[in-house]
Amino acid sequence: MIKIPLTVIGAELLRQELHHLKTIERPSVINAISEARAQGDLSENAEYDAAKERQGFVEGRIQELESKLGTAQIIDPRTINADGRCVFGATVILEDTNNGDVVTYQIVGDDEADIKQRKVSISSPIARALIGKYSGDIAEVQAPGGIREYEVVDVQYI
Repeated sequence: MIKIPLTVIGAELLRQELHHLKTIERPSVINAISEARAQGDLSENAEYDAAKERQGFVEGRIQELESKLGTAQIIDPRTINADGRCVFGATVILEDTNNGDVVTYQIVGDDEADIKQRKVSISSPIARALIGKYSGDIAEVQAPGGIREYEVVDVQYI
Protein backbone atom coordinates (compact mmCIF):
# COMPACT_ATOMS: atom_id res chain seq x y z
CA MET A 1 0.00 0.00 0.00
CA ILE A 2 1.38 3.37 -1.02
CA LYS A 3 1.54 5.94 1.76
CA ILE A 4 0.55 9.49 0.88
CA PRO A 5 2.63 12.08 2.77
CA LEU A 6 0.64 14.84 4.46
CA THR A 7 1.55 17.48 6.99
CA VAL A 8 -0.49 17.64 10.18
CA ILE A 9 -2.25 20.78 8.93
CA GLY A 10 -2.98 19.21 5.53
CA ALA A 11 -4.50 16.13 7.14
CA GLU A 12 -6.68 18.29 9.37
CA LEU A 13 -7.93 20.28 6.37
CA LEU A 14 -8.89 17.04 4.59
CA ARG A 15 -10.68 15.82 7.75
CA GLN A 16 -12.60 19.10 7.94
CA GLU A 17 -13.64 18.83 4.29
CA LEU A 18 -14.73 15.22 4.83
CA HIS A 19 -16.77 16.20 7.89
CA HIS A 20 -18.42 19.04 5.95
CA LEU A 21 -19.30 16.73 3.06
CA LYS A 22 -20.80 14.10 5.37
CA THR A 23 -22.70 16.41 7.71
CA ILE A 24 -23.75 19.31 5.44
CA GLU A 25 -23.47 18.44 1.75
CA ARG A 26 -24.70 14.83 1.81
CA PRO A 27 -27.93 15.63 3.74
CA SER A 28 -28.51 18.69 1.55
CA VAL A 29 -28.23 16.59 -1.62
CA ILE A 30 -30.54 13.91 -0.22
CA ASN A 31 -33.09 16.61 0.61
CA ALA A 32 -32.79 18.11 -2.90
CA ILE A 33 -33.37 14.67 -4.46
CA SER A 34 -36.45 14.15 -2.29
CA GLU A 35 -37.86 17.54 -3.24
CA ALA A 36 -37.22 16.89 -6.93
CA ARG A 37 -38.91 13.47 -6.72
CA ALA A 38 -41.95 15.09 -5.15
CA GLN A 39 -42.39 17.20 -8.28
CA GLY A 40 -43.40 14.17 -10.30
CA ASP A 41 -42.08 13.01 -13.69
CA LEU A 42 -38.34 12.35 -13.24
CA SER A 43 -37.60 11.92 -16.95
CA GLU A 44 -37.85 15.66 -17.61
CA ASN A 45 -36.90 16.96 -14.18
CA ALA A 46 -33.76 19.12 -14.38
CA GLU A 47 -33.64 19.62 -10.60
CA TYR A 48 -33.58 15.86 -10.08
CA ASP A 49 -30.80 15.39 -12.65
CA ALA A 50 -28.73 18.18 -11.09
CA ALA A 51 -29.23 16.78 -7.58
CA LYS A 52 -28.23 13.26 -8.69
CA GLU A 53 -25.14 14.67 -10.42
CA ARG A 54 -24.24 16.60 -7.27
CA GLN A 55 -24.77 13.45 -5.21
CA GLY A 56 -22.32 11.57 -7.43
CA PHE A 57 -19.73 14.29 -6.96
CA VAL A 58 -20.18 14.43 -3.17
CA GLU A 59 -20.04 10.64 -2.75
CA GLY A 60 -17.00 10.41 -5.01
CA ARG A 61 -15.18 13.10 -3.06
CA ILE A 62 -16.06 11.42 0.25
CA GLN A 63 -14.56 8.15 -1.01
CA GLU A 64 -11.47 9.95 -2.28
CA LEU A 65 -10.89 11.75 1.04
CA GLU A 66 -11.46 8.59 3.10
CA SER A 67 -8.97 6.74 0.91
CA LYS A 68 -6.35 9.48 1.17
CA LEU A 69 -6.72 9.78 4.92
CA GLY A 70 -6.64 6.00 5.27
CA THR A 71 -3.32 5.75 3.44
CA ALA A 72 -1.83 9.00 4.77
CA GLN A 73 1.53 9.18 6.41
CA ILE A 74 1.09 12.25 8.59
CA ILE A 75 4.34 14.11 9.18
CA ASP A 76 4.73 16.89 11.73
CA PRO A 77 7.52 19.23 10.52
CA ARG A 78 8.18 20.36 14.10
CA THR A 79 9.27 16.85 15.11
CA ILE A 80 11.63 16.31 12.18
CA ASN A 81 15.31 16.11 13.04
CA ALA A 82 16.91 16.26 9.61
CA ASP A 83 20.04 18.15 10.69
CA GLY A 84 19.27 21.13 8.47
CA ARG A 85 18.46 19.11 5.33
CA CYS A 86 15.52 19.92 3.05
CA VAL A 87 12.91 17.20 3.64
CA PHE A 88 9.15 16.81 3.37
CA GLY A 89 7.44 19.38 5.59
CA ALA A 90 10.43 21.71 5.79
CA THR A 91 10.09 25.42 5.16
CA VAL A 92 12.91 26.56 2.90
CA ILE A 93 14.12 30.12 2.35
CA LEU A 94 15.68 30.51 -1.09
CA GLU A 95 17.53 33.25 -2.91
CA ASP A 96 17.38 33.40 -6.69
CA THR A 97 21.03 33.57 -7.78
CA ASN A 98 20.13 35.58 -10.90
CA ASN A 99 18.21 38.48 -9.39
CA GLY A 100 18.60 38.13 -5.61
CA ASP A 101 14.86 37.67 -4.96
CA VAL A 102 14.17 35.80 -1.74
CA VAL A 103 11.25 33.39 -1.52
CA THR A 104 10.01 30.98 1.12
CA TYR A 105 8.33 27.66 0.38
CA GLN A 106 7.08 24.78 2.47
CA ILE A 107 7.37 21.32 0.90
CA VAL A 108 3.99 19.59 1.33
CA GLY A 109 1.87 16.77 -0.09
CA ASP A 110 0.19 16.98 -3.48
CA ASP A 111 -3.24 17.71 -1.94
CA GLU A 112 -1.90 20.56 0.18
CA ALA A 113 0.04 22.42 -2.50
CA ASP A 114 -1.01 26.04 -2.95
CA ILE A 115 1.49 28.41 -4.52
CA LYS A 116 -0.41 31.44 -3.18
CA GLN A 117 0.32 30.19 0.34
CA ARG A 118 3.90 29.33 -0.66
CA LYS A 119 3.29 25.58 -0.31
CA VAL A 120 4.84 23.48 -3.06
CA SER A 121 4.09 19.85 -3.80
CA ILE A 122 6.71 17.24 -2.99
CA SER A 123 6.42 16.12 -6.62
CA SER A 124 7.01 19.62 -8.09
CA PRO A 125 10.30 20.35 -9.87
CA ILE A 126 11.40 22.86 -7.23
CA ALA A 127 10.74 20.48 -4.32
CA ARG A 128 12.50 17.62 -6.09
CA ALA A 129 15.51 19.89 -6.63
CA LEU A 130 15.53 20.95 -2.97
CA ILE A 131 15.18 17.56 -1.26
CA GLY A 132 18.45 16.65 0.46
CA LYS A 133 20.00 20.12 0.14
CA TYR A 134 21.47 22.01 3.08
CA SER A 135 21.74 25.70 3.86
CA GLY A 136 24.29 27.22 1.46
CA ASP A 137 23.71 24.62 -1.28
CA ILE A 138 22.62 25.57 -4.79
CA ALA A 139 19.52 23.92 -6.26
CA GLU A 140 19.04 23.86 -10.02
CA VAL A 141 15.38 23.88 -11.01
CA GLN A 142 14.16 23.08 -14.51
CA ALA A 143 11.60 25.84 -15.15
CA PRO A 144 9.63 26.57 -18.34
CA GLY A 145 12.03 29.42 -19.10
CA GLY A 146 15.13 27.26 -18.57
CA ILE A 147 17.22 26.25 -15.59
CA ARG A 148 17.01 28.54 -12.55
CA GLU A 149 19.41 28.43 -9.66
CA TYR A 150 18.43 29.02 -6.05
CA GLU A 151 20.69 29.17 -3.04
CA VAL A 152 19.24 27.57 0.07
CA VAL A 153 19.45 30.36 2.65
CA ASP A 154 17.79 28.52 5.55
CA VAL A 155 15.83 25.34 6.30
CA GLN A 156 13.23 25.47 9.07
CA TYR A 157 10.96 22.85 10.58
CA ILE A 158 7.92 24.85 11.68
